[in-house]
Order: sequence, then structure tokens, then C-alpha cells
Amino acid sequence: MVRVLVVHDEGLLRSALVQLLRSDDTLEVSSLCPRAGAPRHDTVPADVCVVDGDRLEGPGEVCGASLRALCGDRVVVLATPERPGVLHRAFDGGALGLVDKNASAQRLITAVHTVAKGERFLDETLTVALLKGAQMPLTTRELSVLSLAAQGSPVAEIAARLHLSRGTVRNYMATAIRKVGARNRVDAIRIVQSAGWT
Repeated sequence: MVRVLVVHDEGLLRSALVQLLRSDDTLEVSSLCPRAGAPRHDTVPADVCVVDGDRLEGPGEVCGASLRALCGDRVVVLATPERPGVLHRAFDGGALGLVDKNASAQRLITAVHTVAKGERFLDETLTVALLKGAQMPLTTRELSVLSLAAQGSPVAEIAARLHLSRGTVRNYMATAIRKVGARNRVDAIRIVQSAGWT
């Protein structure tokens, strides 16, 4: 038996994924809502974790330390090609499996079995998007400036938080807007967020 832990914020989707995976008699499936807190220490470790890519915690993080303790790098991330930043973050974070959310149920089951053996599984529909995610045009500092702007922070506040001058913040913002081909700050934020780079 392969022990699978499904991690998803939304109850309906989490239970649907559990039922889908339980259709394979060789999988023992449980679930966890990340908002409910960390898994208890008496939770049986999983062989594979299935995680929604849109719920990844941030750059370099596939899941929190508590989930890493349960399944290590044997993580299957559900993602879409439209969000290459999410794919890149999952891949860099060590996830062994990347499955397209539009894939068949059998594809997900195959990915779980492949990852349980410690092998990598990459849906072919995600390959090009993964390469695009690796080519994110912004530097870490430009991305930080845009992320703070997306939170509604004015230039003065961004400058104070990043220990920069206001002029430097404006320069980073202008460079970021140019690099992503945006018309203005709002358009740049939209482009970066829709690609999953933040």
C-alpha cells in the first residue's frame, strides 16, 4: 500500500481528490487542510503528498516543514501551464511530481505511484511552462518591489521596508514594468501574479 496525504485548502476539492485516489485499491489516502494547522506529531508519515500548486507557501517552499517531515521530497504538485512561476517554485522546492490540473484521474494515480518509488514525474503539458518559469525576467529586488506595491504600499513605505531610496524604488519599478512588457505598475503586478511569480 502507498500512503497518500492530500493537502488542499478547499474541502470540496480535497474530498474529491481523496475519492479519486481511493479508486486505486493500492492507495491508502488521508487528507489535511493547511488552514487547520500543522499535522499532529502522531500522524502516520505519508509516502506521497499531493498538494495544490496555488497553495505553495513561497519561493523555494513546496510545503511547510511539518509536511516535509511527513513525506520529504515525495510531493506531487497540481498546477496549470498558465502559471509557470508556480511550476518553477515547486520544481526548485524539490517536488518530484508535477501534474496538470486538467489531466485525467489516471495521470494523477500514475504520478503518485511514480513519485512513491522516488522517481520524477512531469506531465508533458507542463514542460514548456516549466521552462518559461525558469526564465522569470525580474531580479529578486524587482520582484520584492512589485510584491510590496501589489499590497498597496506607497513608494516611501517600500523604500523604508527595503532600505532603499525612493528614487531607487522608482527605478526598480520602471525596470520591472519594462521587463515584463507592462503598460504601468498595475499591469506589471497583474502579469507577475497571473504567471505565479509572486
